[in-house]
Amino acid sequence: MGVGSLVADAQRLLGLGGGDARDLSLAQSEKATEAGAAGTAAALAEAAAAREALLSSAFWLFMYFAANVGLTLYNKAVLELTGFHFPWALTAVHTLASGIGALALALARDGWRAQRAVRSATGVLLAFSFLYTINIAVSNVSLNMVTLPFHQIVRSTTPVFAVGLAYVMQGKTHSYQTYLSLVPVVLGVAIATLGDISFTFMGFVLTILGTLLAALKTVVTNLVQVGPLKMDSVSLLWRLSLLAFLQTSAISVLSGELDQVRARLDEADRQQVLYILVGNGITAFILNVVSFTANGKTSALTMTVAANVKQVLVIGLSIIIFAVPVTLLNATGIFITLAGGAMYTLSELREKQARR
Repeated sequence: MGVGSLVADAQRLLGLGGGDARDLSLAQSEKATEAGAAGTAAALAEAAAAREALLSSAFWLFMYFAANVGLTLYNKAVLELTGFHFPWALTAVHTLASGIGALALALARDGWRAQRAVRSATGVLLAFSFLYTINIAVSNVSLNMVTLPFHQIVRSTTPVFAVGLAYVMQGKTHSYQTYLSLVPVVLGVAIATLGDISFTFMGFVLTILGTLLAALKTVVTNLVQVGPLKMDSVSLLWRLSLLAFLQTSAISVLSGELDQVRARLDEADRQQVLYILVGNGITAFILNVVSFTANGKTSALTMTVAANVKQVLVIGLSIIIFAVPVTLLNATGIFITLAGGAMYTLSELREKQARR
């Protein structure tokens, strides 16, 4: 019996004629084509989503740089124009403006009922706000015990602390290229800020503690936004800011700083100072919205690296705007940091592509 006879018998058993068999084969072919097209469409959609996420992260990081540098220069201008050397009062202004601005955005977007719904996060946010306030307190106290260059050099190691904390708290790891790129980022800032280095033992301990707290704050911010709570940046910002406002205001009163603020306002043009402080508060609000959003869209390590790169950008702009003198060694540090930031960005892009 030939092969053709066997095929014919099989067709008869199945109740299929030659035309029916061809129709079945054609239908199967069409289904395979449709499946392939669906797979291609899904792959294209995934690639488009990844590209959109990347562009979104890049946009918010750019906005973070712009807002952060802007606020730093604004703060310097506030000090020079008004002599407002009151860190707790200035922080209270920043947190109050951020709290009111973020609450207004949240109410306009979701209404009051949605804001009352998030009650399970109250304890976490209260602890987070204390971390925020303690971080500022330790930084301010340590600055009085060490020179500014030493303080900046130690703070430049924040990405290293962030790597360790992210691994312990979130189990996050990175490629060896990413870890390697942190070396020029840290070393560059140390060289760029090199100057008169002197410190006390307690100042050294508090500066290290402040650096650890800064890294912890960044990691916790990321954890609150992408962890089980999944709080969006605006909802997180208004709650945290108003709690921090109450704490920093209390410290300003208890430390006697508020009395000094009143005395300064009596000496200066009160209306001009208030206008400048309102503008400063609005700038701080914009920075906080951008910073929290960027943290939620990137990672804690990316934000600490961005903070280091921002630091040398501020140095560079200060040289141009305020005619701050700079040595060849400092300029070399700026270049090394920027190169390290570029290395880190390239390494992160490769990691994301490898994960996809």
